[in-house]
Amino acid sequence: MAAGPGLEGRAAPLVLTLELDGNAFACLDALRRRFFPPDRNLVPAHVTLFHQLPGDRARDIKALLKVMADKRRPIEVAVAEVKGLDRGVADFLRSAGLSALRDELAAEWGPWLSEQDRAGFRPHVTVQNKVDAAEARRTQALVAAELRLRAVTGIGLHLWRYRAGPWEHVQLFRFR
Repeated sequence: MAAGPGLEGRAAPLVLTLELDGNAFACLDALRRRFFPPDRNLVPAHVTLFHQLPGDRARDIKALLKVMADKRRPIEVAVAEVKGLDRGVADFLRSAGLSALRDELAAEWGPWLSEQDRAGFRPHVTVQNKVDAAEARRTQALVAAELRLRAVTGIGLHLWRYRAGPWEHVQLFRFR
């Protein structure tokens, strides 16, 4: 796929997410569709590993992702906490295996990382954002009471191209 023009005339940036098992994705995406403001819900539920990788390095990024995915088995991830954000709610995740993978990738891509991607990794799925604080508190209580999902499985790495709206699928790298 050819890299199209992105922000400031450069190739559009890439986003890397963890691909979740089907049941976990269905549960978390249903929560996101239920609580996320519809006019702002442009992408499905996701766990972002990197927010802004350089689009003009897509070939190098894909080569490393293939190597990393080929040597990994699916990653078990605990759903640790439903937490309120300033104006939303997220399901925070915990996994030593996921953190190790993310650290490995960050070490390889260090010079390319944005300030946001260098700031640390707190894996989560945002189920609501950009609402007032009272609505966020109500949603947090509902999700905490209703969510039965205690663990998810990461089954691969999903690379997307950011297009200032819905993301464009680039490639899925499944773990072995």
